[in-house]
Amino acid sequence: MVFVPGQRWVSNAEPELGLGTILRIEGRSIQVLFAKSGVLRHYAAHAAPLVRAEFRVGQKVSGKGLAFTIERVETHQGLLHYYHGADALVEGELDDVQSLSQADERLLSGRVDRADRFDFRVEALNRRANARRAPDYGLAAARIDLVPHQLRVAQIAASRRPPRVLLADEVGLGKTIEAGMVLSRLIAAGRVERVLVLLPEPLVYQWFVELLRRFNLQFSIFDEERCEAIELAGDGRNPFEDEQFVITDIGFLSGNARRAQQAIDAGWDLLVVDEAHHLAWTPEAASPQYALVERLAAATPGVILLTATPEQLGRTGHFARLRLLDPARYHDLERYTEEADGYLALSRIAAKLTDGVALDAGDVAELRARLTGDDASQALLARLGENDATVASQLLDALIDRHGTGRVMFRNRRAVVGGFPQRIPNVDVRDGDALSEDERQRLLTEFLSDIQQPPTLHEYDYSADPRLSWLIGLIDEFPRDKFLLICRSQAKVLALEEALRTKSGIAIARFHEGLSIVHRDRNAAYFADPEGARILICSEIGSEGRNFQFAHHLILWDVPLDPDLLEQRIGRLDRIGQKHDIQLHAVAYRGTAQYVLLRWYAEALDALRVSPADGRELYKRFGPDLAERAATHALEGTEPDQEIDSLIAETRAVHEELSRLVHAGRDRLLELASAREARDETLRAALTAADADLDGDDFILRLFEQFGVEHDETGTRTYVLDPEYVSTEGLAGLKDGPQQITFDRATALAREELPLLRADHPMVASAIDVLVEGEQGNAAILVDDALPPRTVLLEAVFVLECVAQRSLGVERFLPALPLRTVVDTKLQRRDAYKPNSVSLQKAGDRALDFNRYRKFIAQLVPPMLEACEKGAYELAEREIAAAIGEVSAQLGADIARLTALRAVNPGVREDEIASLATELAAILDALPRARPRLDAVRFVCSQDFLSLR
Repeated sequence: MVFVPGQRWVSNAEPELGLGTILRIEGRSIQVLFAKSGVLRHYAAHAAPLVRAEFRVGQKVSGKGLAFTIERVETHQGLLHYYHGADALVEGELDDVQSLSQADERLLSGRVDRADRFDFRVEALNRRANARRAPDYGLAAARIDLVPHQLRVAQIAASRRPPRVLLADEVGLGKTIEAGMVLSRLIAAGRVERVLVLLPEPLVYQWFVELLRRFNLQFSIFDEERCEAIELAGDGRNPFEDEQFVITDIGFLSGNARRAQQAIDAGWDLLVVDEAHHLAWTPEAASPQYALVERLAAATPGVILLTATPEQLGRTGHFARLRLLDPARYHDLERYTEEADGYLALSRIAAKLTDGVALDAGDVAELRARLTGDDASQALLARLGENDATVASQLLDALIDRHGTGRVMFRNRRAVVGGFPQRIPNVDVRDGDALSEDERQRLLTEFLSDIQQPPTLHEYDYSADPRLSWLIGLIDEFPRDKFLLICRSQAKVLALEEALRTKSGIAIARFHEGLSIVHRDRNAAYFADPEGARILICSEIGSEGRNFQFAHHLILWDVPLDPDLLEQRIGRLDRIGQKHDIQLHAVAYRGTAQYVLLRWYAEALDALRVSPADGRELYKRFGPDLAERAATHALEGTEPDQEIDSLIAETRAVHEELSRLVHAGRDRLLELASAREARDETLRAALTAADADLDGDDFILRLFEQFGVEHDETGTRTYVLDPEYVSTEGLAGLKDGPQQITFDRATALAREELPLLRADHPMVASAIDVLVEGEQGNAAILVDDALPPRTVLLEAVFVLECVAQRSLGVERFLPALPLRTVVDTKLQRRDAYKPNSVSLQKAGDRALDFNRYRKFIAQLVPPMLEACEKGAYELAEREIAAAIGEVSAQLGADIARLTALRAVNPGVREDEIASLATELAAILDALPRARPRLDAVRFVCSQDFLSLR
């Protein structure tokens, strides 16, 4: 392809962008402006997904106020010039919306496809349109369980303009999944194009895999080496502009002023920060990490912060996180503290209303003062004595509407969400006197290595370890069950595997960071197979994100010092939907450091039975002292140890006090606000319907068949796609050979190497795009034996396209929609016509000598196509009017609701209302300019047409 500035091209990948103009050529890259949609794209010249917008004689073009039918075309200096009499248009002067279809040309020249391919093309267009306007678009193919509170958070947060929210669910409730769902939805809707994810270094890889495997989002990990490699190109570009989706270590950026400034200058649509409680701030000073996030948050429209630390364990820190989201609203710590105290008072009243407890006179007086000026709520207060449950419910709604942080913060609790199994600890405590001095020393060395971050390099040999016989006996005790063993390091995994293989015949799988992703997937699948491995031995990476809930035995070969890390391990099995109680197994010898650590967890936190909300705070206060005393205890071997008993008692006392503070300071209004829209099951209903859509499975398999991809069923709704005879290189996910896929959500959750295919999965979306962007099926001829004699019809499919900025998400209301019109030779509409199924089956066996009918077709088609186009415009007007009505009703109602809410809730930002109003105005401006574009035509005739001479 030869590119010249001023030429007009169309994106194969995004035809809805309209005509693009070549702005400049820089080395091996080109810059294309799609002015109508406000999008600027950079492409590699050798691989640009572009098709030249060339118009031929007889086609209509418009530009500069002119509109004419082309009489001749000339090329001057690489640019096309179109002429009609004295009128002329250079291609750069054309309007951004032009009809580019060549389906009619293919029909008139006899280059036609089988009739069934025409039908499949129309089906693909319809399915793509339905998928893009569905509420689950971007999430249908996500490997997620349909957990109500997660879906609710994702649905609400993704609807914010822009989203600036704090996800603060308790540990184990899936904040990372919620953030990924919001990300996936916003990206699919076009509202977000550039995303920066900031994480503590240990979480970088976990997030990378989670976003890729669960949500099919390909992020790039940036570090100093990557930035330097990009800068070696010598073109002076900002390294952070090289990718759209970036994950990086927050420590790397906060410790490098130059890289931090580059990240800020790169510009982002959305910033995501995990472990936000580590961002230290006081009114007097801020940590480098906090200062970095503050600058990025000020320059980025959307911000998502994640933390599991309850606000009661540090109100200053909680205020610091809120001020990152809305500095105008949260600018005064003292004022916020007073406001939070007021919400706690209301929270106690809300608890009474929720639990059906009668309010006392003080409660009623407090409500009257809070609801001043709200006549409807005051009337409800007067009805409190009527014992009507709806009165309490409506009063709760009024209080929630006024809750400040309920607009920016989501907090769900395990006790409220429910659905979790019981945890049953099985700790085998053994006599320390049974250990030799060498065994004692080995256990102490192992403990000291474990508590380092990262663990120190150490050679392990478990062949003679006294715990090995316990482990083998435990597995033999439950011959039909599977066991997950998580330990601190890769070195331990390898040593344990070696020892078990030598001492037993147990089938083993391993999982550690030294394996490739593919190898890990294979081993995880071997463990998931009912006839596969009995035990999966994981390093700490196994506690990050993976779902092994088909097992219910967790072996704690060692115990981490950080309670949150222990919770992550248990969370691989202790998940919503787990059908069995979780059996936690550990062995410890008295007088060892490991024994002290297990005692601390069991006696001070009860962490083997429940999930402690204050684990991080306790670790911060007692972790260093615990590690030191445990090591000292192991060296001295004293039993009983008063220092250890004292530490456990002190920790338990603090834990009880913190738990009391968390419970007493629970913001019931915030929890109710997080669960308020539970009644709105739109997203869940859409995902459930997609899961049950067997016709959708069949369509996807037939879609790949169009390109020569064969399939073999290997399980329930599970197949292998074999691209051996594939006819194109443009299909995503099939470049490395056969790919096993599934349409079953449960299978996808159990086997993370299997893509869950839906219409929005990249494999399927790319296949549909390749099909409809090409010629396949866009021209066909059908002899319909069921038609009356001397009948000829023209079936035309137009695609109604609205060229607008992607960020507006116009496709929610008006996707690229196929409009089908049929006319006969009298130019009368025959839209009710449906092809005879028997004739469609015979169509592939009928050989037509096109040259015999060329003259008739050439005479009949042009006027019939013009009538079809007129009909398509009529259909388009109806669809546009319906879309205008839908967007006006939906966004208009949102604006009205937020405007009313802002009068009583300072948490509603003015810019959020303004953003919605701007969005509504822009969509209402774009929709009327949508135009139908001819996509496919089929010439249909009766049997006697074949006798023409």
